[in-house]
Amino acid sequence: MGIMEIIGIAGSVSLLSGWRLYLCIFATGLAMRLDAIPVPEHLASLAVLANPWVMGIAALGALAEFLADKVMWLDTIWDTVHTLVRPVGGALLALAIVDPSDPATQVLAFLLGGGASFLAHGGKASARAVVNTSPEPFSNAAVSSVEDVATAGLLYLAYQYPVAAGIIALVLLAAAIGLLLLARRIIKRLFFRVREPLE
Repeated sequence: MGIMEIIGIAGSVSLLSGWRLYLCIFATGLAMRLDAIPVPEHLASLAVLANPWVMGIAALGALAEFLADKVMWLDTIWDTVHTLVRPVGGALLALAIVDPSDPATQVLAFLLGGGASFLAHGGKASARAVVNTSPEPFSNAAVSSVEDVATAGLLYLAYQYPVAAGIIALVLLAAAIGLLLLARRIIKRLFFRVREPLE
């Protein structure tokens, strides 16, 4: 596996963990346990994700996130609490993916993985805050379900096709930036309207 594939996988997993950290950990561990993902020798540190205790805690976290994410405003509270958790988790996942014999690459992976995860989390949280302004309750559950399916599918693509992982990471990065800009524009319209002075 070449450096571009490794960077692509690290970028994709860290970006996806900004959406669904626990699902990323659980799905990766389950795929490793079922031998669906062959773990290269330099990625042996990821084998800890296949530990039954780690998978069990990640499954509980994924279930809690799945349920909390479907309820309007509860998802915002959940996202607020996880503003620190997801970026650190994304940084640690990216760190585990790169070659441990190169400290410079590890530092870069940690910083870029944490930044990518934070950016994806910010895009998700901003988009969900905008969706929460909708008066009907179904849009929140629909957006959350799309995030669940997209995360699982993109994780599969990232691990199964390492060359495409870099493209996936770039698309996710562009989507996160787009969501942040869209949320900014909508929030400005909602809260910072220019009012005409009374005469």
